[in-house]
Amino acid sequence: MDVSIIIINYRTPQLINNCLDSIKRFTSGVTFEVIVVDNDPANGGGALVREAHPEVRWIDMEFNAGFGIANNRGMEIAKGKYLLLLNADTLLTDNVIGRCFNRMNQRTDIIACGALQYYPDGTPMPFYRSFNEFRKTFFILPPSGLVDKLIGKLYPEPAYTDPDQYDWLVGAFMFVRREGFEKTGGFSSEFFMYGEDVEWSGRLGKLGKLCYFQDCIFIHLENNNPFRRTHISWINRFSTQMQVSNFLWVRKQYGVFQYIMLILHYIFMVPVIYGWKMLLNLRKNGNPFSELRTQYIYVRKTRVLLKYFWKTLFLRKGLYKIKPQENIDLLTASA
Repeated sequence: MDVSIIIINYRTPQLINNCLDSIKRFTSGVTFEVIVVDNDPANGGGALVREAHPEVRWIDMEFNAGFGIANNRGMEIAKGKYLLLLNADTLLTDNVIGRCFNRMNQRTDIIACGALQYYPDGTPMPFYRSFNEFRKTFFILPPSGLVDKLIGKLYPEPAYTDPDQYDWLVGAFMFVRREGFEKTGGFSSEFFMYGEDVEWSGRLGKLGKLCYFQDCIFIHLENNNPFRRTHISWINRFSTQMQVSNFLWVRKQYGVFQYIMLILHYIFMVPVIYGWKMLLNLRKNGNPFSELRTQYIYVRKTRVLLKYFWKTLFLRKGLYKIKPQENIDLLTASA
């Protein structure tokens, strides 16, 4: 078997059917199998997929284990020389699987590769090209040349001689050599959703290069889910679950000091963002307490981060999945 394609189902049977139709339509020159891991067998609509694509190998999870653990389960039974982790909400537009397969066979220095994400309208989707580019977005600081210069010195961009090489691959399309999984154990079991692809990329990168090829693309539809970002602003840059996962990644990859520095930054910014906004409100309409909803959301999210502080600091085992009452994005959306 050349390639094992692993897809996670969480109540998205029609998206998976569309994805599989595109795989069959465009993929050639490789033998492949499809493994679907269902995170919600009771409500996932798996029968619709199995009826349309009876050749699919199916795994029912005992509970909603999130992205990483479910993918690990699929990779454990995969037969392929390569493992392709593919989101359910994706569509292929050409033989990108065959192209990645050939490229990886030619480039033994690469442990894993990815494809560039495109929106359904055909425009490219932006992505973080390095760990440090991603980490810079965690700091809520006023935009200025001095600040950008300081942050740039603290978190410099890597310099690779290979123009295709990057720090990490987006989990929506990860084409990995089997030994990459076998030698690393796959995704960390602590991540429920988000950040797991960043953390695994850090460990995969020690085995070989991680590359994006400019001629390898796919469509990412980005279907709705309850953990996706809904109230994005300058001070609220990530959803609550993303925030918890991102801080866990920083702690695991960069250590205690970097993690504590981030926590202190978010705490110290509370009076800053409130004071700044209240001054603006006072100048605008004379009422300093108007239009503080964004600041309120920020404080609520920071409180959730603090709930996970000790667990993250000591890297306690367990799934870092926020509770429904901690999902500020859903609570504020319904308010």
